[in-house]
Amino acid sequence: MKQRKMIKAFVLLAAVTLIAMPAWAGNGNGAGEGITPLSEVEITYLNFVREEEKLARDVYLLMYETYGAKIFSQIAVSEQQHMDTMLKMLDKYGLPDPASTVSGVFNNEELQDMYDYLVDWGDESYIDGLKVGVMIEETDIDDIGEAILSTDHVDLVTAYEHLIEGSKNHLAAFCDTLEKQGEPCEPQVIDQALFKAIMDVY
Repeated sequence: MKQRKMIKAFVLLAAVTLIAMPAWAGNGNGAGEGITPLSEVEITYLNFVREEEKLARDVYLLMYETYGAKIFSQIAVSEQQHMDTMLKMLDKYGLPDPASTVSGVFNNEELQDMYDYLVDWGDESYIDGLKVGVMIEETDIDDIGEAILSTDHVDLVTAYEHLIEGSKNHLAAFCDTLEKQGEPCEPQVIDQALFKAIMDVY
């Protein structure tokens, strides 16, 4: 377990170099002509991350409607791009899309409960809305790190790493905005060392 945590920490801190042709546009396992089918575990994580990115988008769009702060609308656009990335992976492997087309509705019960909790919290104040953003991005980083450890498909790993880099940027943006409001930004999900490492870079 300790070794797995160390590997996960390394994955989350690793820098990602994005190239013009992303790996998820190529072969499923990065070697050979065919596409290696995904395991049930890989499918579960792919479905979960697709809906988790939808959760982020839906919450931020609602926070934008409530407070009119551009940070929410701008990051919502990025979350839509993350959703699109996961949909490309689902399409590539011939898998159905688990994400509902209805805002705030989720097939995964855990994510539905999380959405309901976060929108209630974020509705309290603009500051709380920003803190919700911090929690979402930290949770994304943590969950996607687990997804990376679940697969040996190069295309999936690259796609997940792309999402993590986005979440690191989003986390830093929410923290910066919080601090400009005179509020400290403290880690809620990830550990202090990882949080500090992300803040130092971004």
